[in-house]
Amino acid sequence: MFTIKSSLLIERLKDLRPTQITVGFKEVELKRKGFADLKPKQRRAQMCEQLFPVVKGPDDQYFILDHHHEALAMLQEGAAKIQAGLVEDLSHLSEGAFWTYLDHFSWMHVYDARGRKRSFRDIPERLENLKDDPYRSFAGAVRTAGGFAKPPEPFQEFLWANLFRERIVPKALKRDWNKAVKEATAMAREKDLQHLPGWCGPD
Repeated sequence: MFTIKSSLLIERLKDLRPTQITVGFKEVELKRKGFADLKPKQRRAQMCEQLFPVVKGPDDQYFILDHHHEALAMLQEGAAKIQAGLVEDLSHLSEGAFWTYLDHFSWMHVYDARGRKRSFRDIPERLENLKDDPYRSFAGAVRTAGGFAKPPEPFQEFLWANLFRERIVPKALKRDWNKAVKEATAMAREKDLQHLPGWCGPD
């Protein structure tokens, strides 16, 4: 995971920049609803407990390295400020060197909603401009159903999303989401998938 190298920072949520191109909108909506269902005091407390690992980049901007779904859900629920922990100060680097550094440590995910690798220039500058990858939401639903364990490293669930993208057609997700999740949960335990992060093995 990440080593926080500073005391906690309080940053404006809308100013944080993402380090990936997509999220799963359905998963974001579930998290948003979870916040919305809480009483105001509980909601504020839960939001304040969330810690976002960040790096400081060019022009002294902060980029979040993990919890993009939570960040977008909190933004949609009106959260203004969040707690951040500085992992690395890279503000002295040029833009190209900065993204090369993040790429070297797998601190960014430059794949689009079709699983294709893109340039770092395709990463949106604002959280609200993240694109929807339905298969990322689907992977999250399979994980919740017990198909695999949550990997500690960021972006690893996209590997499961790409697997399901290859094996399950989009129509199946639209036709019967719950049935597709059930089938994928069984699929996720197959032995030939043991190389994937969080693989739990057969029942």
